[in-house]
Amino acid sequence: MQVITARRHELIKVFTGLPPCQFQRLVRAVIREGGRALASDRPGRRWALSLEDRVLLVAAYCRTNLTMRQLAS
Repeated sequence: MQVITARRHELIKVFTGLPPCQFQRLVRAVIREGGRALASDRPGRRWALSLEDRVLLVAAYCRTNLTMRQLAS
């Protein structure tokens, strides 16, 4: 089974349509807007994925229109 992660730069273009440099700019923009922060009053569990992998997941979701169940596998 192959894991899709933002650390594998060759997969970023395939799943998001963005070159790795633009993807990193997108991640930095999310960080600037408070994407790393977790509110102390936020219910639920902590994120299992890194911020970069979460951005990759959302970008792939928006680009491919696959369901979350399809993307999760």
